[in-house]
Amino acid sequence: MRHQAEMQGRLAHMTETLSQRQSELGQAVNQRLDGMSQRLGSTITEQTKSTHENLRLLQERLAVIDAAQNNIQSLAKDVVGLQAILSNKQTRGAFGQGRMEAIVADGLPMGAYEFQTQLSNGKRPDCTIRMPNGAPPLVIDAKFPLEAWNVFRDVAAPEARKAAAAQFRRDLEVHIRDIAEKYLIPRETQEMAFLFVPSESIFAEIHEHFDGAVQKAQRLRVVIVSPSLLMLSIQVIQAVLKDQRMREQAHLIQGEVAHLMEDLSRLDDRTRKLQGHFLAAQRDVEQILTSSDKLVKRGAKIGGLELESVTESASESEPSPPRAVESRSGLLKFRVVDED
Repeated sequence: MRHQAEMQGRLAHMTETLSQRQSELGQAVNQRLDGMSQRLGSTITEQTKSTHENLRLLQERLAVIDAAQNNIQSLAKDVVGLQAILSNKQTRGAFGQGRMEAIVADGLPMGAYEFQTQLSNGKRPDCTIRMPNGAPPLVIDAKFPLEAWNVFRDVAAPEARKAAAAQFRRDLEVHIRDIAEKYLIPRETQEMAFLFVPSESIFAEIHEHFDGAVQKAQRLRVVIVSPSLLMLSIQVIQAVLKDQRMREQAHLIQGEVAHLMEDLSRLDDRTRKLQGHFLAAQRDVEQILTSSDKLVKRGAKIGGLELESVTESASESEPSPPRAVESRSGLLKFRVVDED
């Protein structure tokens, strides 16, 4: 009975120890799961913020696209009255200036261009675009001799058309020469300037019928551009400006990339450590379950144990000596004393 009591005490102690280990294991697992849940929650929150920011930027860009589309639609509606609008010289200048300003403002960031800025000679070009690396700005002129062009386009008689073509050629060459003299200033502006033509059809007619004026403009370093060519040039300038900003910020970008790689390395180490902790915890749980199964089996065997007391005959006057009796199971040995 004493040995059985000791065995029961040991079993109770082992059960208590097992329960305590299970409780500690559950607490550790819960703490780790809580930490992972917090990290996952913070990551999801950051991703949500980033997604909202990207959607906001996309909405802003779509608003700009919608505004540009509205401008295009309004221009398409005004095509019928374009001739009447351009018949007035002042209105024609404002129309060309407006189209040029819209293209430049849509393609370049604020601060990369100026309208009607004054040069050292007192002249005010329609637009100046700042070039990267401290280079002089590029000058754009939006005026165009449209009166002579309208005459050339409207006349049908061969002689009158020839005279109108000569007049338009003279007006165009005079305007090209004025641009070269007024806006091409050494070390203050670029070595070339743009002459903006606010119509693709006029641009095509000039290159088809007035090749001499185009050649003279090239010799004077004046480039005749249509709306599509001006837009393309603005995109090239924008790419150059972006490349300059990237080069200026290259050291910062490299530093941020280095910090990012360090963070990724730390995250990888911590993830591997966490994986090792989970594997160790899994092994501990498996060992605990194995021990628990063994204890359950041993307890079942002890509960069903049958002891046999083997007594030997002895004289009545002499007490029987103690002897060892082995259980049938062969697991435990008890000292049994026969008493009268």
